[in-house]
Amino acid sequence: MARTGVIRAGMGGFTFEPWRGVFYPAGLRQAEELAYATRHVTSIEINGTYYSSQKPETFAKWAATAPDGFVFSLKASRFCTNRKVLAQGGESIAKFLGQGLVELGDKLGPILWQFMATKAFDPADFEAFLDLLPQTYEGLAMRHCVEVRHESFFDPRFVEMCRARKVAISLSQNAGAPFIPDLTADFAYARLMAGSDEIETCYAPAELDLWAGRFADYARGRVPADLTPVAPAAPVEGPRDVFVYFIREGKVRAPAGAMALLERTAQTD
Repeated sequence: MARTGVIRAGMGGFTFEPWRGVFYPAGLRQAEELAYATRHVTSIEINGTYYSSQKPETFAKWAATAPDGFVFSLKASRFCTNRKVLAQGGESIAKFLGQGLVELGDKLGPILWQFMATKAFDPADFEAFLDLLPQTYEGLAMRHCVEVRHESFFDPRFVEMCRARKVAISLSQNAGAPFIPDLTADFAYARLMAGSDEIETCYAPAELDLWAGRFADYARGRVPADLTPVAPAAPVEGPRDVFVYFIREGKVRAPAGAMALLERTAQTD
C-alpha cells in the first residue's frame, strides 16, 4: 500500500457564538471551548492573527490545551500582504513571526498568507515576496501557504515559483478566485467555502465523499485525477500531510463538516 500523509480537518477559529448549543454542548463554559474543539477536530485555522497580534502566553496556552498531534494553522497578518509592493513587506513579516508563535512548538501548522481579491499577479514582486518567507524560524520549521484571489494568478509561472520554494497554494472554493489544484509543497492545504447551514454536515454526503477521495490522493502525493493542474509536473508521489478547513459559508455547520470528513478519511496504522 502506498504511504500516505496525515489528513487533518477543522474550521476557522474556535470562538463563535452560534456554535454554542450546536457544536458546543449547552452549558459548556467558554473557557473550555478550545479544549472541547481540539478533541473533536484535528486542526483549527486561527483567523484572529490576521487582524491583530497575540501574546506569547496565548500561543503557549493554546499549545498546552490541545492534545498531542493537534495542529494550529495561522493566518498571517494583513499588514504583510495587503500592500502595494509585496517586496517591501519584510519588516511586517518579521513582526508577525516574532510575536511568539514559536510557543506552539510542534503544534504549529502552516502559515496562510492571504491576498486581497484585487491583488493581481506581478511576477517579479510576488517572487520577491516569496523569497522573504523563511524556511525556519528560531529553529522551528516553517510551512507556508498562499491564498490568491485574483484570476491573473491562474498562471503556470505562479505555480512554478511556488513549487521552486515549496510553498503550497491553497485549494480554495471561492467565487471568482482561481482554482489551482497543483501540488507545490510537501503538504496540501484546502479551504472549503461552499457549505450550507441547511445541511447538517455543512456539505452534502456525496460532496464529502468526493472531497475525501481527493484528499486521500493528495495525502499520497498526487493531484486527483478529476482536477486539472495549471502547471503539471513530473509525478513524484510520496506522503504529504493535508490540512482542510471548512470556512465562511455554512459556518454554523463547519465543525460538523470537519468531523464528517474525518470519519471518511479515518486512517489506521
